[in-house]
Amino acid sequence: MNVQERTYDDIVLIKLDIDRATIKDAEQLKKIFYAKIEQGFKKVIIDLSKVDFIDSTFLGVLVSALKRTINQGGDLKLVGLRQNVRAMFELTRLHRVFEVYTDNNSAINSFK
Repeated sequence: MNVQERTYDDIVLIKLDIDRATIKDAEQLKKIFYAKIEQGFKKVIIDLSKVDFIDSTFLGVLVSALKRTINQGGDLKLVGLRQNVRAMFELTRLHRVFEVYTDNNSAINSFK
C-alpha cells in the first residue's frame, strides 16, 4: 500500500493510494496511524479518494483509529468517499459516525 503523508500545523493528512482497502492493508494503516498518534498528532484526516472497495477489516481499523483519536482528545475525519465505499459506509451506518468531506481543504478547515 502506498501512503502519502502531509502535515498542516497540528493536522496530519494520510492519503491512501490503493484501489482496494482490504485485510492485507489494514495492519499497515494501523501501524501508520498509531505512529502518528505517538508523535502527538490528534487531528487526523484519511483521504480515501483513490479507494474503490473497502472490506470490513479495513472499516474496523478506521473505527478503532477514530476511537483512539477521540480518547486522545482529537478527531479523525475522512475525505473523498467514492460511490462503492460510500455505499459500504451507509450499509454499516458508519456514515453517521465519521465526518466525511469531499476534499482535503474542507476537512482541514473543519478543524479550525
